[in-house]
Amino acid sequence: MLTLQKSWLRTLSVAAENLVKKYIEGVEDVLKELKLKISPGEASVKYSAVVQVLDLAKRYYEDSVHYLESKRDYLTSLTCIVYSEGLLDALRFLGLVDFRWRFEK
Repeated sequence: MLTLQKSWLRTLSVAAENLVKKYIEGVEDVLKELKLKISPGEASVKYSAVVQVLDLAKRYYEDSVHYLESKRDYLTSLTCIVYSEGLLDALRFLGLVDFRWRFEK
């Protein structure tokens, strides 16, 4: 039974590693090409709030890379990158930034 558990954990670890690398590449692309669709003077949404959320997305991306490369902690890395992606999607759905994911191109 213990051998089966170790095998299952290795399989899960490899799957998580592959998945997190895919997400990191996608978020990295978006962060490079993303364009704000709001200017500092617009009243509907605070520009500073949009910039703050974008900064959080970048920090979660950086955390994900750190956990992947330095710690080899795939699940924490995956959690960070998925959160980053969610923040970026939220900004886009609100019409505050413009970008396309790799799979949309």
